[in-house]
Amino acid sequence: MTKIAFIGLGNMGGPMAANLVRAGHQVSGYDLVPAALDHARDNGVTVPTSAAEAVAGAEVVITMLPSGAHVLAAYRDGLLSAADPGTLFIDSSTIDVDDARAAQALAQAAGHRALDAPVSGGVGGAQAGTLTFMVGAGDADFQAAEPILARMGARIVHCGGSGAGQAAKICNNLILGVSMIAVSEAFVLGEKLGLTHQALFDVASAASGQCWALTTNCPVPGPVPTSPANRDYQPGFAGALMAKDLGLALNALEATGTAAQLGPLAASIYRRFADEGGAGLDFSAIINTIRHNSNLEVSA
Repeated sequence: MTKIAFIGLGNMGGPMAANLVRAGHQVSGYDLVPAALDHARDNGVTVPTSAAEAVAGAEVVITMLPSGAHVLAAYRDGLLSAADPGTLFIDSSTIDVDDARAAQALAQAAGHRALDAPVSGGVGGAQAGTLTFMVGAGDADFQAAEPILARMGARIVHCGGSGAGQAAKICNNLILGVSMIAVSEAFVLGEKLGLTHQALFDVASAASGQCWALTTNCPVPGPVPTSPANRDYQPGFAGALMAKDLGLALNALEATGTAAQLGPLAASIYRRFADEGGAGLDFSAIINTIRHNSNLEVSA
């Protein structure tokens, strides 16, 4: 049994912490949202009165926070000073590579071990314990973290040193954002040309158009019964999060001088989608924006 503190018990962090409890670990957690604390408590997480109290005495501290600014502020404003020397800090937030490296540097300067371990798999993966972790760490820290991560995920990939996990996450979601737009455009074109959703799916899912955005998160109801399109686009991965992640990718593209064209366009499309009502919908609901702009009924 490992004593673990989990800071950030929202839609992703809450189920991840619950899986650690089910695996037999002693988990203390904190969140600023009272409902998140109540839900965590119902799942066996000990809920103290502050993040610093949650961290005190923990062997491992996991953070799942909205942005790099939140992670850095949490580290500076009490988490690092409250932790015992040599505590292993695992940040599973999705943040800028530079922020991830800065967070690791802060932790190490305070006498701790640290790594970045963002996730892929959405809320469903968090609940099922089937997340993919992309880890940026030295070999020893990766080996120390791997058994803990394995209780929350089905695949743990050591991507390299500090910041490499965030780099892999940003690149992965750049692919995902662009591919969902392409899949959605193809379905709208198919609607215009008289194809049924099932016919297009049956062809593309077994041909060169096959991709996760099509076969797992299909943006139209029917062909993949578990996709959000069958639940009025209730989010597995919200439009606001895709807009955020593509914003991180855009920052990285600009910082590295990468000559990208589709990435910046996808970032612009999802930013507008989130700003104009899609923030709380699944990112696959982008198909309705494409329908609207194509003079098709959104419910087509």
